[in-house]
Amino acid sequence: MKKLVYCDETTDIVGPGIEMVDTLSPGGKFIVRTNPGCWGNMITPSIKSWHEVGRPVAIEDAEVGDAVAIKIDKINVLSRATSSGTDAAQGEYFKSDPGIDSFCPNCGTKNPDTYIKGTGEEAIKCQNCDSPVVPFTMPHGYTMYFDNKREFGITVDENISQEIAEKANEYSNLTSAGMQHSINVFAKHDMPGVPARVIPMIGNIGTVPAMDMPSSHNAGDFAQFLLGAEHEYACSEKDLNNRSDAHMDVNEVREGAVIIAPVKVKGAGVYVGDVHAMQGDGEIAGHTTDIAAEVEITIDLIKNLNNLGPIILPNLEDLTPLTKPYTEEENKRINETAQSIGLSYVEREMYPIQMIGSGADLNSAAADGLKKLAKLLDYPLDEVKNRVTVNGDICIGRAPGIVNITILTPISKLKEINLAEIVKNHYTEK
Repeated sequence: MKKLVYCDETTDIVGPGIEMVDTLSPGGKFIVRTNPGCWGNMITPSIKSWHEVGRPVAIEDAEVGDAVAIKIDKINVLSRATSSGTDAAQGEYFKSDPGIDSFCPNCGTKNPDTYIKGTGEEAIKCQNCDSPVVPFTMPHGYTMYFDNKREFGITVDENISQEIAEKANEYSNLTSAGMQHSINVFAKHDMPGVPARVIPMIGNIGTVPAMDMPSSHNAGDFAQFLLGAEHEYACSEKDLNNRSDAHMDVNEVREGAVIIAPVKVKGAGVYVGDVHAMQGDGEIAGHTTDIAAEVEITIDLIKNLNNLGPIILPNLEDLTPLTKPYTEEENKRINETAQSIGLSYVEREMYPIQMIGSGADLNSAAADGLKKLAKLLDYPLDEVKNRVTVNGDICIGRAPGIVNITILTPISKLKEINLAEIVKNHYTEK
């Protein structure tokens, strides 16, 4: 089997019905050339998802119940500019979901092919009748230009946004095989002159779900839109258990981090997409700076972990003070204190893991993540709550319903579940 696979093919749907691009040996590298997520796809009616992502790769010997450890080695930002902002769905252009079952209200064509004529929100035209097809508008938006080193971006004014819109695909750096229009064509300029640091992260990375679904809806919050829908990807509450929660939008998922993703189908089907130039916790505008990128990851196989959702090992600098591993000096003082009061047992070596929780809202997501942690670590739920309170935290990945729950975990417990080596090495290797 191969130790290196390159992919520049994209798909809007993920699941067992989607052909894998190739098969990779455990320990091998997967390099993915991605197009932007969200906005470009949202204004392209032929795409049946809010994302186009890289086609998945199969991992040799991966079976349902296993996990894959995905180390993010490199994120290379390729876009020179991007546009984003808040969204407003336009009801006359879709039935159930503006990103899945849009149609042209003039000629009635479902998911019509479209072309670009001019710039602005009505530049997307139906190939069949030449009428504008606009499932989403952007009530407040911006165009951001990146410096040559991709270290920061600056939002631009009307004149510059228009120049970028006229060469929209070039500034987005879309692949020739991609499906989406560039969102730069909107020429948005509502908040010029705002600088932002480029800290690239990946919004949609993990394994394919156990049923075919739009890649953007492979998460407990977005999947709510599939319940009772009128399109072919409609599902029931029970069907939601097939998701793998790869669409996390957790900003700790960046270079150096590890994602331990559950295997839901034979071969796992690891995929990457929706790279962001930067994103604050919560992605509260609903969307951020979607970019084209080349992502390099290393994928290892963990047998029989049976994790119910993604586990993240963040970079040390991304951890809050309560959740960082204890230093040698701290452990010395902890031991001295325990001895001074005659306490015979103290957890002397602890490392943080993050569990993703997802649901219809943030309370549901927190409950989901806590239950998954309790099952993984074989702790009572109340003990998980106490541990997360005194040496953990719950952070918002994405509103309305993704959280990442960090818990300092004793090395003895990590050994029980066969995660001690990968977790300890992540936080101790230089």
